[in-house]
Amino acid sequence: MSAMNAKASSRGEEEASGMRTETLGESRYSGEVKRGQVIFIAYLIATLELTFLFVQIGVTPYLAKSLGLDSVGFGYLQTTFGVLQLVGGPIFGRFADQFGTRAALILSCASGSAFFLLMSISTSIPLLFLSRLPAVFMHGLPGAQKVITDLTVPSQRADALGKLGLCFGIGMIVGSALGGVLSAKFGVFVPMYVGLVGNLINTMIAMIWIPLQAKPKSDHHVTENSTSQSGSVFSVREILRLMKFPGVMEIFMVKVFAGLPIGLFLVMFSIISMDFFGLEAVESGYLMSYFGVLQMVIQGLVVGKLTNHCTERTLLRLSVFVFAGVGLGMALMRTVWHYCIVAVPLVFAFSTLGTITDSILTKAVPSSDTGTMLGICASVQPLTRTVGPTIGGVLYRHFGVSSFGYLQLTVNIGLFVYLLKSKIPLREMKS
Repeated sequence: MSAMNAKASSRGEEEASGMRTETLGESRYSGEVKRGQVIFIAYLIATLELTFLFVQIGVTPYLAKSLGLDSVGFGYLQTTFGVLQLVGGPIFGRFADQFGTRAALILSCASGSAFFLLMSISTSIPLLFLSRLPAVFMHGLPGAQKVITDLTVPSQRADALGKLGLCFGIGMIVGSALGGVLSAKFGVFVPMYVGLVGNLINTMIAMIWIPLQAKPKSDHHVTENSTSQSGSVFSVREILRLMKFPGVMEIFMVKVFAGLPIGLFLVMFSIISMDFFGLEAVESGYLMSYFGVLQMVIQGLVVGKLTNHCTERTLLRLSVFVFAGVGLGMALMRTVWHYCIVAVPLVFAFSTLGTITDSILTKAVPSSDTGTMLGICASVQPLTRTVGPTIGGVLYRHFGVSSFGYLQLTVNIGLFVYLLKSKIPLREMKS
């Protein structure tokens, strides 16, 4: 009798164990599916926000001209936008760390709605400048990066972040084309109405599909150095604190300086395309579409594959080395066809450097500070757009287009030698 009871007990334990294993497997599978869905929604939100951003980039010059703003005034308008984004990046990141990713994405999309609303009623130059104000919180791409950082293990992060290049490429191509078509057929204000409605839809998507807390509870790590939950969102001390973590300052400086010369060139590209390459507006549009396709293919597909086979340290050195080669190519180019050839390694280096440095920097700080770190990273391009018109104008006026290439070559050779000799601590993690 006792033997029968023992067998029954044993069978019951096996069944219970099997049920627990099955339940655990189903829970794990369900969790993976949910993570995948949330990441997909983050990609969608980033794509839509970038699309509407490129819509206004193509239309704003014509709106400014119709209001009587000259080229100098338009430069001030662009600088205002860059400064606001520069200041707002770290603040937005702090907001994401303290209030969650969903709140941050809602803030970004709602700010985009306010941005386009103000542009749609900009019947004077002061109103047009006022419309730039919501740009301080328009950071959909860092918001999507925050979602991906929270929901991926460190070894998969670079690949997942790299796929945001597809979003950028789609946004550039579709947004530029859509803005041109709508403004040509219906006037300059119709693209603003489309951007307003689109951002309102994006806000609803973030409210419905992004969970209140994207990061799984088991993934939260509180360390003695992490104080992101304390202090004001606007605390400069808390933002600068992250630069003290091992390797952060060095990698951030590489991120800033490696792409700065080419960033200055791109800021001046609208003038260079007319004066140096002799392109018409339509041809410049085709060139932007070409860049968008390259961005999609290289960052969305190539960079992701490389991250599975090479260490981040290797890819960081490779991107800087390729950037040096790009500088030499730019110094020697004479026609737009030369530039189309140089654009391939240029986009590769830009995409690889951006993806790898973002991945490294988010691993170097506590998980509760990744939003702030991504916000700091997002300030690099606005910084270039802010100082670019002044520095780039001086270089182009006094030394010509080749000066951008020689500066790019010199800076990146120095950085490459530094990376070969330095022992910057990197967290090379496995899943």
